[in-house]
Amino acid sequence: MIPRYTRPEMGAVWSDQARFAAMLRVELAVARAQARRGLLPRDAYAAIAERARVDVDRIAEIERTTEHDVIAFVSQVAESVGPEGRFLHLGLTSSDVADTALALQLRAAGDLLLRAADALLATLVARARSEAGTLMMGRTHSVHAEPTTLGLKLAGWAFEIARDRARLARAFDDVAIGKISGPVGTYSQLDPDLEAEVLADLALAVDPVSTQIVQRDRHAAVVAAIAITGGSLERFATEVRNLQHTEIGELMEPFRAGQKGSSAMPHKRNPIVSERIAGLARLLRGYAGAALENQPLWHERDISHSSAERVILPDATILLDYMLGKMTAVVEGLVVRPERMRENIERGLGLHASSRVLVALVEEGGLSREEAYAIVQRGALRAADERRPLRDLLATDPAVARCLTLAHLDACFDDAALLAHVPTIIARLDALDAGAAP
Repeated sequence: MIPRYTRPEMGAVWSDQARFAAMLRVELAVARAQARRGLLPRDAYAAIAERARVDVDRIAEIERTTEHDVIAFVSQVAESVGPEGRFLHLGLTSSDVADTALALQLRAAGDLLLRAADALLATLVARARSEAGTLMMGRTHSVHAEPTTLGLKLAGWAFEIARDRARLARAFDDVAIGKISGPVGTYSQLDPDLEAEVLADLALAVDPVSTQIVQRDRHAAVVAAIAITGGSLERFATEVRNLQHTEIGELMEPFRAGQKGSSAMPHKRNPIVSERIAGLARLLRGYAGAALENQPLWHERDISHSSAERVILPDATILLDYMLGKMTAVVEGLVVRPERMRENIERGLGLHASSRVLVALVEEGGLSREEAYAIVQRGALRAADERRPLRDLLATDPAVARCLTLAHLDACFDDAALLAHVPTIIARLDALDAGAAP
């Protein structure tokens, strides 16, 4: 991934140095287990443990001849050890090392993603509570529906991120698995008990039935969980973008001193971070498609997945890490404009109370639902066309007057009644504070 979208800690997980260092960890764990069993001399293992080093430039130089990165890696490390280097990689196939090392990298990447998700979740919970009573219009089909609160909107985002986090945790747990089972998974060179010892040493699970590789359903699940989380972030970002429309103006992204929105128009204050998140979410969905395509490998394995994974696994984790950090900053610095929220509610002419008037005409006036609907719809359409408050039109409608007193009618337009249960919903955030599954 390009540096623009790479946070340093996650980028370091996927550097060439980190990749080969993880492979060396695997090689050393195998050599240690072999030495314990007398499969290689203890003094040879001591030399390997003391002198083995990774030299990325030398690996690249050797690979230009071998056209095989694992062989180049083994050759370079053996060079760094000296004569005892001949005991490296005994009984192993390349994927024993590469797939097990990849699991170590994925676990490190997963830990960072879960930490970033936790930070966003905590920010959403705090902001949801602080905005619990901030009244705003709820919209369906981009049209005014009924009032809600900003806190309720943010609480929904918090629970969605909590589900995303749980999904990511399961997927990364499932991919924290290795194999030291040989060319086709039959333990032809090394015994299963050695594999168990090596993977326990690396804190990885054992793939119960591997081929030459760990099967790619696990990796597909990781990238799918990443893409789904990206979809959540895009949903949040799209809402910010919509509510920052000039004609709505209820929310705005934070805007630093000295920041500029347009080279031509000094007045521009654009939701650029939310737009960026939306664009990057498209990449994550594309990576998920590639990860799914990596599942049906031929026989005990082919190499078609390898080239795709070198791109999609680093890029997907790096991008989601970046997006989580950016969304956290957006939520923390979100500019809320309650006066515009109230203004927009009032511009709606009270049409949002139509459902309560409908129910009142049925319950209090004894009308059928069809009769009540026709009366309210007639008034609502007229109110919208004439730009007059719905309450005023209904108050002079004889059909309404026969069924409802003015006090009953006014009660239908009381926004507080619409939001009586918001505190109950906001209180459900306590489950997230307690670490309970949503």
